[in-house]
Order: sequence, then C-alpha cells, then structure tokens
Amino acid sequence: MSEVRTTQPETIHPTNIQCGDINQSTIIEEVRAAFNQYEQALMKNDLEALDRFFWADSRVIRFGANENLYGIEAIRAFRQARPTQGLARTLRETHITAFGQNFAIATTEFLRPGQPIGRQTQVWVCLAEGWRIVSAHVSALPSAMAEV
Repeated sequence: MSEVRTTQPETIHPTNIQCGDINQSTIIEEVRAAFNQYEQALMKNDLEALDRFFWADSRVIRFGANENLYGIEAIRAFRQARPTQGLARTLRETHITAFGQNFAIATTEFLRPGQPIGRQTQVWVCLAEGWRIVSAHVSALPSAMAEV
C-alpha cells in the first residue's frame, strides 16, 4: 500500500489564476445569470433549454439523488423520463465562486415542503459556446426535513 503524499510534488504545475482573479464581479454575474436561467428551465421542465446548459459531451457527469449519469445522452434520457410535476423548490445559501474567467462552482441548498433538504453543486466552464455545466451533483440530507 502506498503512502499518502504530505509534501508538495516535485513538479508543481503553476496556475495563471492570481488571488485577484477569484470572484471577479463580471464573471460572478455571468455565472449567476446562467445559474438562474438553468433554474428557470428546470422549474418549467424545458428540456431544450436544460440541454443547452450542459456540456454536450460524453465526459459530462451528473450524479443525482438516485442515479449516476455519464455523458450527455444519459443526462438527456434522464430528463425526458423524469416526472414533470412537483418540480417547484426554494433555493437558499446559493454561492458562486469563480476562479479566473473560465471556471466557476455554484452550490445551493433547495427546499420542498415535507422533503429532505436538497443540495446541488455545479461545475461551470466557459467554453467556446458559453458557460456550460461540466459536472453536477445533487443529493439530500435525509435527516433534515425542509420547512418552507
């Protein structure tokens, strides 16, 4: 069994991101707008719009509450098969952190009456076609019921 490294690797890959590049207001605004548009499409179950927010690639990943989806085709199939009722939810503790001009993480909690508190993380990357979700994770806190 190999040991866990506790020191820096011999080769450090420098990043071009400086402290001043974290949370640039224009990037936060762009990602927040995309995040909000995604949320609106999700509440309307607008499949065409939802599809545009995800990276159209076999490497995109969405881990859901009960499913692991690998690739855009699996995500599309999930969206087409999911129930269209009971989608409304209230968001809270939404945080967006941008690293440079092309990478951001959005996290939020969501509430539905009588259901466990949900959590969502989205990794957003600015590609040639615009901001896209390249990885998403949705889960619930089973012991914490939402009070809306």
